[in-house]
Amino acid sequence: MKKYDALYIFVNAPKEEAVDPLTEKVGAEITRLGGTILGSEMLGQKTFARELKKREAGIYVRIRFELDPAKVADLRARYALMEDVFRVQILAVDDRREALVVEQQARRKARAEAAAAEAGEAEPEAAPVEE
Repeated sequence: MKKYDALYIFVNAPKEEAVDPLTEKVGAEITRLGGTILGSEMLGQKTFARELKKREAGIYVRIRFELDPAKVADLRARYALMEDVFRVQILAVDDRREALVVEQQARRKARAEAAAAEAGEAEPEAAPVEE
């Protein structure tokens, strides 16, 4: 099993709250093919750069899942038949790259905390103002 990130665009949902049933429907296709869903994230409604098929905006959802690489083509074919799914982009997750990104984020956070602590020590405390 390999990890994948899929970005879905839904255009038939009138509100962002109505996307949950569509997300469950998309997730059911993954589990039907023997995959497991690791997580999902609602990215919200975004306007397209230009009009696509007479649509101006869509609701974006990212789902991370594990699936056998041989079944990804079958999954794309199933999504092509679903009217609710406007566009799908499926990308394989590179574990080495992901570990590097997590490590870089941890280093940045540690540097920011150290800088904040250093800045806090450098500034003298202000005397309370008496009224």
